[in-house]
Amino acid sequence: MDAALTPRNPARVPATIDALLAWGADELDAAGIATARVDAAVLIGHVLDMSRGEVEAKAVTRAPVDPALMVTIVDAVTRRAAREPLQHITGVAYFRGITLHVGPGVFVPRPETETVAQFAIDALLARPTAEPLAVDLGSGSGALALALATEVPHARVVAVERTPAAVPWTRRNVGRLGDGRVELVVGDLADALPQLNGQVDVVVSNPPYIPERAVPRDPEVRLHDPVEALYSGADGLDAMRAVAATAMRLLSPGGTLVVEHGEEQADAVAGILRMAGLRAVATHRDLVGRDRATVATR
Repeated sequence: MDAALTPRNPARVPATIDALLAWGADELDAAGIATARVDAAVLIGHVLDMSRGEVEAKAVTRAPVDPALMVTIVDAVTRRAAREPLQHITGVAYFRGITLHVGPGVFVPRPETETVAQFAIDALLARPTAEPLAVDLGSGSGALALALATEVPHARVVAVERTPAAVPWTRRNVGRLGDGRVELVVGDLADALPQLNGQVDVVVSNPPYIPERAVPRDPEVRLHDPVEALYSGADGLDAMRAVAATAMRLLSPGGTLVVEHGEEQADAVAGILRMAGLRAVATHRDLVGRDRATVATR
């Protein structure tokens, strides 16, 4: 093995899963990754076609690793140590029980967005129609649209996405998981779907909401997430204003809008929704107690 493969040089690491796991965890910890051992196990499992649990079990028995595959594991860990997103290396992201294909050009769905999905799912289930209709504005990977379609199987869902780099990922995931009930519409969320004005039961969106001069703390976000999915005007809320106006146009009376936003934006977002004409505006916290989702009614 080439001794220059990584800065910390795994050349003398024995070709066993336990040794690779220990080395990988140490490498990622040194790179400042909080989930170092988990990520190392996921990467090893990705290369060896094992689950993370299987990797941990094989580590106990000091199972051997083919030298060629060891080189591939070293490469994967090196990429992650350089703060390339784990999901870009494995090519998949997990969201509420579904597996999404992701990569450069599309926003990687975050765990906190699962809370947003739950509010939209609950609102969709509450609609007294045989086939409720939902719209996901700025769908990206399709995570929200597909979660709604999966968990509310009698619903019809439209995913709206315009970014050329993201659309192939949306199309790929919708094609795999949409089961014919999710339609992808390529277009801008600001003027999307005029043919559905006044007919939609639930609008959900995780729009870009970072102010244009802000610098995201995490290198994975700053260096790898698409700028179109991050930044939106001086206060970060230009896209939110467009979402509010579009939701007001699309929703039927009693329909629900669910949006994700930054934890310090709750008051501003509530004001935007009220200004657009929406009512019963309520902010909700995510699983770690941060103001993350706001729900409003047409």
